[in-house]
Amino acid sequence: MPRSTLVTGIGELITNDEHHGGRLQDAAVVLEGERIAWVGAAAAAPSADERVDVAGRAVLPGWVDAHTHLVFAGDRSAEFEARMAGEAYAAGGIATTVAATRAASDATLQASLDGLVDEALHGGTTAFETKTGYGLTVADEARSARIAATRADAVTFLGAHLVPDGRDQAAYLDEVTGPMLAAVLPHVDAIDVFCERGAFDEAASRRVLEAGRAAGLAVRVHGNQLGPGPGVRLALELGARSVDHVGFVDDDEIAGLAASWADGARGTVATLLPACDLSTRMPLAPARALVDAGAVVAIATNANPGTSSTTSMAFCVATAVLQQHLTVAEAVRAATLGGAIALGRDEPRAGAPDLGRIRAGARADLHVLDAPSAAHLAYRPGVPLTHAVWRAGERVVWPRGRSERTASA
Repeated sequence: MPRSTLVTGIGELITNDEHHGGRLQDAAVVLEGERIAWVGAAAAAPSADERVDVAGRAVLPGWVDAHTHLVFAGDRSAEFEARMAGEAYAAGGIATTVAATRAASDATLQASLDGLVDEALHGGTTAFETKTGYGLTVADEARSARIAATRADAVTFLGAHLVPDGRDQAAYLDEVTGPMLAAVLPHVDAIDVFCERGAFDEAASRRVLEAGRAAGLAVRVHGNQLGPGPGVRLALELGARSVDHVGFVDDDEIAGLAASWADGARGTVATLLPACDLSTRMPLAPARALVDAGAVVAIATNANPGTSSTTSMAFCVATAVLQQHLTVAEAVRAATLGGAIALGRDEPRAGAPDLGRIRAGARADLHVLDAPSAAHLAYRPGVPLTHAVWRAGERVVWPRGRSERTASA
């Protein structure tokens, strides 16, 4: 039998499980193998092989970061510095990373990915999606997808990130929707497109997404980041799992995102990327309006070397609360269950446990805060509050010399 662990002494437990009202006080959780076996009041907790008392700390599901670009080489801090001095962001900066990524060895890309994943894990991120998109040749996109699949919970094909320098768009789209798609298919589960001015227009974006959907991939869209555009409408039309950025959306688009979930339908998640909005000095996405309309919202880092060089979901949550007017509960839910919904992992599938919830049967991903409540994520912004982390039942982050009581049965 798998070894079991009782995590008890939980002051506040965020479950995202409506059965418990989403939150419990004085709670406990039993982990058994890779899954959660029991959730409830600490006084009613069953015995387990090991007992960990977290001494009144808050526990929430591990962050689910549903939008990252972690397979890359090189540095774009000079571009960032120029942007902070007033230079406008343009999508063409991606070409700098493409050149560095193509020149890097597999070992270099793997080491960079491993380092970023470890950094994210130490901030409480236990599940994440990442994209290709910095290779933009058949061979380089295929190796990016293969390397990404060694660590990511979900991998997205983003060959349509930008038309590489010196390439004709029509010929490049033939490659993206043909041999490149075929080369990455064994390693990816979704397709994406940068549907923006300076990248791909509506017709080109539709062609890319329809080719991916025909190959059995889920659909995601980069949309409405740099200004109004067709991204949200296209995502809704094609039944995309998510449309990400959504900084420039009108009332009709917000209503459409909300309506996509009506009557029990599985709609399109609006994924907010607040660290990117800050780094590019773009308007923050209208989180409050989206939630008030009934849209399903996720929060993600968009971790990448050009426009959001952070893996900190806690920073994104604090920004969503302090500047985008979400409540702490709404922001935490968006950064956990919202991300799981965007990845199609909020319910068990094909034997894989669900993410983003603390309930029996879900993957045993716990994030213990060095604070009595999740409110401290925004109340104490910028303070590293991750105390301990379990991922798939394995304790992967330990306390930094702070109090905790552990015992074996």
